[in-house]
Amino acid sequence: MAADRNLVPHNFGPLQGVRIVSCGTGIAQPFAAALAAEMGAEVIHVEQPAAGDPYRASGLKLGADGAGVGSNWIQERRNMFCVTLDPAQPRGRELLMRLLARAEIWMENAPPGAMADIGLSDAEVLQRHPRLVIAHVSGRGQSDTDYLDGSGHDAIAQAFGGLMANIGFPDPQPPGRAMPSIADYLTALCALWSSLAALIHARTTGAGQSIDIAKYEVVHKHLGPTMIEFFQRGATPQRFGNKSPGAQPLDTFRAKDEWLMIAALREQYGRLCKLLGLDPMEPKWQHAAWHVNSPEGLEFDALFRRWVAQRTADEVARELGEIGVPCSKIMSSEECAQNPHYQARAMHIEWEDGQLGKVKGVGLVPKLSATPGEIWRGAVALGHDNDLVYGELLGLEPAEIDDLRRARII
Repeated sequence: MAADRNLVPHNFGPLQGVRIVSCGTGIAQPFAAALAAEMGAEVIHVEQPAAGDPYRASGLKLGADGAGVGSNWIQERRNMFCVTLDPAQPRGRELLMRLLARAEIWMENAPPGAMADIGLSDAEVLQRHPRLVIAHVSGRGQSDTDYLDGSGHDAIAQAFGGLMANIGFPDPQPPGRAMPSIADYLTALCALWSSLAALIHARTTGAGQSIDIAKYEVVHKHLGPTMIEFFQRGATPQRFGNKSPGAQPLDTFRAKDEWLMIAALREQYGRLCKLLGLDPMEPKWQHAAWHVNSPEGLEFDALFRRWVAQRTADEVARELGEIGVPCSKIMSSEECAQNPHYQARAMHIEWEDGQLGKVKGVGLVPKLSATPGEIWRGAVALGHDNDLVYGELLGLEPAEIDDLRRARII
């Protein structure tokens, strides 16, 4: 058997030395692994032979002929080692077990029960690898018996989790959906932090465990006081659009040329009153600050909207900035790319993609001072790392790897 070495060519980041096997598709689970890879973990992403991860085709197709790899894949599969493997076949299952023997975390997002059906139940895996952390990501949890109804989809998780009841403008407008795929991305963050928490426990005690991560529960967890208000007072969410129902101004406002988001609360509201020529100590305007839909609140809103509409967005931002009132344009991709603050923080970086060459996109978040993350490679083609992982990590001979290919196991 080959020596167990880190396949990442050099050490960096706070997760160096952590090996993760990722067997999912789409966003929620693989993005969790990708974030770990950007912080130094060695991530082996397992895809089905021939078919691969459907996420490869997601987003704008990039390439000379317009039919190349998807933009989502280019952005979100950096630093990952991509191999092909069919664990539903006995030899494939055993090969996955050998990979898991070299890993500390296994992440997957198959329909609940699917892994157990092919001999990869938690009990079977943990019996052979008792220190392993297993992270299951699904729509409604491992007890869900209706996964095939689409409950794993981001939009379904937003609806079932209660988020959409809070998003959008009042009736008769329909509820809104947070884009892009916020349930998936929140779930990825939850999957990663819980896996790392369980890893700390496993390293301390020698005992692994499985984690059941349901998208709808992640969404529901991030609803703030919504359920407290219901259980204590019977209150249910009301859709208010972009504005706050209990304080102003906190809303979108139209300048001469474009939209802005403005939030001026408490002492900021007082400074804004003075800018408008109003006395912030006058009871009328004090009442308006916290009673948005009262006659006084509506009058203030109309006055302020008129003031904003008479100016360009740059003029509004400058004048409000001078008095310390938070304000931002509704930034487009072009504006984000050109913004000096983004540039000063190196938010957009270039890297070498395995299929497209030089590309530019979103860089590293968050930024660690002592052990920063790094993008050392871009996304790669299907099965790109089969020889490296199966040969150098697992010690298979070239003839064995070729045999696995012919049998469509990898």
